[in-house]
Amino acid sequence: MKKIQMVDLQGQYAKIKDVVDPSIEEVMNSASFINGPKVHQFQKNLENYLGVKHVIPCANGTDALQIAMMGLGLKPGDEVITADFTFAATVEVIALLQLTPVLVDVDPVTFNIDIDAIKKAITPKTRAIVPVHLFGLAAEMDAIMDLAKEHNLYVIEDNAQGIGADYTHQDDSKTKTGAIGHVASTSFFPSKNLGCYGDGGAIFTNDDDLAHTIRGIVNHGMYERYHHDVVGVNSRLDSIQAAVLDAKLPHLDDYNKARQNAARKYNEAFGDHPKIIIPSGRTQCNGICETCDCHVFHQYTLNLKEVDRDALVAHLQEKNIPCGVYYPIPLHRQKAYADERYNEADFTVTNSLVKSVISLPMHTELDNEQIEFITSTVLSFIDRNS
Repeated sequence: MKKIQMVDLQGQYAKIKDVVDPSIEEVMNSASFINGPKVHQFQKNLENYLGVKHVIPCANGTDALQIAMMGLGLKPGDEVITADFTFAATVEVIALLQLTPVLVDVDPVTFNIDIDAIKKAITPKTRAIVPVHLFGLAAEMDAIMDLAKEHNLYVIEDNAQGIGADYTHQDDSKTKTGAIGHVASTSFFPSKNLGCYGDGGAIFTNDDDLAHTIRGIVNHGMYERYHHDVVGVNSRLDSIQAAVLDAKLPHLDDYNKARQNAARKYNEAFGDHPKIIIPSGRTQCNGICETCDCHVFHQYTLNLKEVDRDALVAHLQEKNIPCGVYYPIPLHRQKAYADERYNEADFTVTNSLVKSVISLPMHTELDNEQIEFITSTVLSFIDRNS
């Protein structure tokens, strides 16, 4: 059996080496390392893939979130609602811009931001909502967009884990995540479903004026060299990373299908166990849909009941099976983001999940033998310790 990895980037690279290497070599020969032709080519191809008018590449996913908020003109003190159960970058940029983060609980089935919790958190100071397509599952965007319209709010999609996912609207039409809100951000960190071989990110929007503003922000506020029209930053996707991403983009749907197939095999093994809650699609789905792609499984995350999660982690590590706990501490309990406004009673789901979730290896190169070993090891531990 091959060595089990949380993400097998070497195995993935081996299959596309004959496309990636010449693409990188083209950049090296041209010496167009910043804002070169490969960046513009990737930008256009990603716009076509997502069905969005504007893709603005940048240096990383955290920058993408920050720049999106800067582009919207949010001011210090403006309140921004987002999920308590997610990576810190989502709230980090809110705090960096001296906005007021408002953390709310998540749905117990999808782990995505809870719609009722958003409703309760809206105040006259609220300016934006940041739904996170957590672990690759599309958030309930119709309900979020309806709330935003009702209260005149911006919606900033955090699509770092969800690129390639389809959101199915109430009328059964489909839109790629990242192309629904007023603006969206993504990360091209190497382990992402579409990842480069370094750091990278992008901002998406269908708003022409907002896109123009953001293009200035990513380049020191310049539209013309040495003319600084807006306050900007230095955040650009370099041409080598764009070359890698453009080589991988045509494979993204196949990569996501491979992840979905691996998730189905995991679910077949775990589905009937009374102490394991398996991931599914949206709240109304039973299992992983065959007819839509609302979940692209950036992570495969189990919710354990009456199981010593930390002991299971240790056991898997002993068996050389990597795993992850995303996330062990709620954001509202992090020292940097603690606030006396928060009431523990408002975070019952998040406070439970941080004690019970575990993410298993998930990537495009998982094979049946590896999945069988992982699942049997998990099940034998739980049954032996019940």
